[in-house]
Amino acid sequence: MGTVTRQRYRLSNGAELSFLAAGEASRPAVLLLHGLPNSARMFEDVMSELSKDAYLIAPDLPGFGESDVLPTVSFAAFGGAISELMDHLAIEPRYIYLHDYGAPVGFHIAMQAPEKVLGLIVQNANAYLTGHGPGWAETKAFWAHPTPENTAAATAHLTFEGTRDQYIAHVPPDLAARISPERWEEDWRVMCLPGRMETQLALLRDYGNYIARFDTLAEYLRRRQPPALMIWGRHDPYFELEETLSWMRDLPRMEAHILDAGHLLLETHSAPAAPLMRDFIGRTQKKREDAG
Repeated sequence: MGTVTRQRYRLSNGAELSFLAAGEASRPAVLLLHGLPNSARMFEDVMSELSKDAYLIAPDLPGFGESDVLPTVSFAAFGGAISELMDHLAIEPRYIYLHDYGAPVGFHIAMQAPEKVLGLIVQNANAYLTGHGPGWAETKAFWAHPTPENTAAATAHLTFEGTRDQYIAHVPPDLAARISPERWEEDWRVMCLPGRMETQLALLRDYGNYIARFDTLAEYLRRRQPPALMIWGRHDPYFELEETLSWMRDLPRMEAHILDAGHLLLETHSAPAAPLMRDFIGRTQKKREDAG
């Protein structure tokens, strides 16, 4: 098991990014992007496990974890901030781990420089409307008509209970019992800090713009065919299981694993996820070497 260290970088706009790092810079780079409501700490176990195989960078997205709030909040701004960090670390080719809010950030980075993408690791990352079940109705009503009533309904997840549910909603009780309440308690503490709730509201609004680009994302995947590994928690209450088929239709060579886990799969299944990631990185690196 390798050492995971916390580091910080001050962006050109003055905001500070906090990130976790593990492994040697000479190894294949993996950019790990978390989602709502957590932080880079969701990756600590897999980073420790993979530190001998890869150079792993997991930033706290701006306004999450220990990272500062950005002056302007959008997924494109987040992507620009993370790209600046990657440039600072002199990381060129990289694998990108997409999860939840990390998906729009990761797609921004990938599509800005597709030649630098070694592969995608897809973990409960929404990029298709097939992932949207009935539970999305209130959010879509908010995007169309942001009345006070629709806003209140669409932001019900921005509560202590909603933060907890990101971890345990629809998760079988025996699996939910393995997740410490400290995880969502810490997320809620951070969310209540100055500027953090405003960041969440801005991201919720901008997610509607992200969804409007789904056709463009699908075209990128079909045209570029990046090597891809899917690790999907089947008990996700937010993204329907049918979405996995959409990913696989556009990426017919994708390796896909559906695990007995929830939306935050790594909370209970980091042990099986790590070797899948190791094998994927090793296999695709060998293919590159053989081709080059």
